[in-house]
Amino acid sequence: MHAFDITILTDHRYLSDKKTDVYSKNAFEEDRLLKVALERIGYRVNRTNWDDKVFDWSTTKYILFRSTWDYFNRFDEFSAWLENVCTKTKLINQKELIYWNLDKHYLMDLERAGIRIPNTLILEPKEERTLSEIVMHLNWTEIILKPAISGAARHTYRFKKDAVAEYEGIFSELIAQESMLIQEFQFNILTKGEVAFMVFGGKFSHAILKSAKPGDFRVQDDFGGTIQHYSPTEHEIAFVEKAFAACDPQPIYARIDVLWDNDGDLCIGEIELIEPEMWFRMDDEAADRCARATREFIHQNASETV
Repeated sequence: MHAFDITILTDHRYLSDKKTDVYSKNAFEEDRLLKVALERIGYRVNRTNWDDKVFDWSTTKYILFRSTWDYFNRFDEFSAWLENVCTKTKLINQKELIYWNLDKHYLMDLERAGIRIPNTLILEPKEERTLSEIVMHLNWTEIILKPAISGAARHTYRFKKDAVAEYEGIFSELIAQESMLIQEFQFNILTKGEVAFMVFGGKFSHAILKSAKPGDFRVQDDFGGTIQHYSPTEHEIAFVEKAFAACDPQPIYARIDVLWDNDGDLCIGEIELIEPEMWFRMDDEAADRCARATREFIHQNASETV
């Protein structure tokens, strides 16, 4: 007999409600809203940090990734934990999706599935060409450079093509150890922002417009970005639901970040399947939608064993 049906995973920094720290307070509140929604439909729900050394993971039927926002800074430790925990319980989202989504090579899979992404090159570790040699052949005026495995805009740089020499050092340092993305900068993000679409069980739930502070291009609140409700068009909803459907296997939940490219067309900035902020606190029914999608997944997989 399992003690819990679902254990919600967090980062050890967000275990308690630190009312004086807005970031921590929001993480705690988001997880609380989902926990209450899951309990409302009959589940026994626990919440702990993914690196909890005391908790017996075999005592929970499922683990649900929510605010594990330190995993990309502890990737080796997280990967080892992930392999071990998979032998003891089931994951939401699934293990295959987590590994796929960890690495932004997945963007190329989306493109092959007919989903528009920004113009993107992926460079593998030990690339012998300099950044200048790579960029000189691109017909892009501004460029984004970032790691294939990252989060919270870690080592994300924007520069004009004629300033590439300034980034040779950091590029050389990073490419020696990890894959890197080079993307054409999409100028519409400066004026139109980026829209985060929350999708549960394949269906659109709600959307949030993220805008960078003046003079910046990073829309994350870590860098002063702001958020507000966004009412999408039917075309935009169809676009994100198609992107969701391109994931294999199908996720239970996703945050799909969409922007307008330099031609004015919708494109995918990223699909976040591991631990996306989903702004349950800004939509009264969102946590319940996520809980119902989780219940549907559990019912479909009830006969499977770990």
